[in-house]
Amino acid sequence: MHYRYRPEDMACAAPPHLQALEVLYVVGGLYGNPWALDSVLSMFEQERGRKRLVFNGDFHWFDAEPGLFSRVQRAVLAHEATRGNVETELATADPAADAGCGCAYPDWVGDGVVERSNRMFTRLQRVATPAQRAELAALPMWLRADVGTLRLGIVHGDATSLAGWGFAQEHLRDPTHRAEAARWLARADVQAFACSHTCLPVFQALGGPAAAPTGWVLNNGAAGMPNFRGHTAGLLTRVAVTPSAGPQTRLQVELGAGVFAEAMDIDIDAAAWRARFLALWPVGSDAHASYFQRIVHGPDYEPADGVRDIDTGGPMHRARSQLVR
Repeated sequence: MHYRYRPEDMACAAPPHLQALEVLYVVGGLYGNPWALDSVLSMFEQERGRKRLVFNGDFHWFDAEPGLFSRVQRAVLAHEATRGNVETELATADPAADAGCGCAYPDWVGDGVVERSNRMFTRLQRVATPAQRAELAALPMWLRADVGTLRLGIVHGDATSLAGWGFAQEHLRDPTHRAEAARWLARADVQAFACSHTCLPVFQALGGPAAAPTGWVLNNGAAGMPNFRGHTAGLLTRVAVTPSAGPQTRLQVELGAGVFAEAMDIDIDAAAWRARFLALWPVGSDAHASYFQRIVHGPDYEPADGVRDIDTGGPMHRARSQLVR
């Protein structure tokens, strides 16, 4: 129950420092990847105007080593951040608590993945100090931000739960569920939700006629892992009053109100990250079994499936979206 909230909770004004933004980065699923972290910070540094960077949860995961864990936490907490399920469970006052990673995996995820994730979390929990757990406990579960005149809800999971899968690309293929997600937008009085948690990216149009969506789900998939077959880059969501002029835009949609959303590649030294990952999680470890093939080859998912229209939940016509790379 402590993961739960209501869409109506977000029907409020954004805090002053998150109002009238010109550029907003939403970075979910960093997973303790220091190369992705450095790349995000470098990209953000080059942005101009009134800007904010939000890490929306699960910034820890693979960083089960004290020095790396501390480095990630210091860098993240220098910006805006919300808790993901990983941080929420790390924040517990009882390191022996048996909640596992709090991922709330859906039925299509195999038992082996769940068991390995819980063992990974047990190892990560031993790294966090009491002071670090207290810092994580103080983070909110969601934020409100305004980019230009666009009202945005920032969550980790979905509009009702920190670990909810309601914004998973799999669920958003179902027209009944898309209608429910559109109702969440209305209840929250926002025009878009920026989220992560589900590990595969999707920009899903919601509500209204097909030619004029009334809202969007902007799921960046994972900042710290590959998101498409054959691509090694992570992704972040950039919401801004002008499109990016850089080469890292992977997907782009116009949200309305003169605001654009882009899935931006987070390019890294993939070989260096693989070497560090293997030093932390060698062959035979739980993380290696669950994640190494994705880190090397990417998931079985194509960029063309990353932007979805209202009526079918399938790839959107290029007139309203752009597969940039």
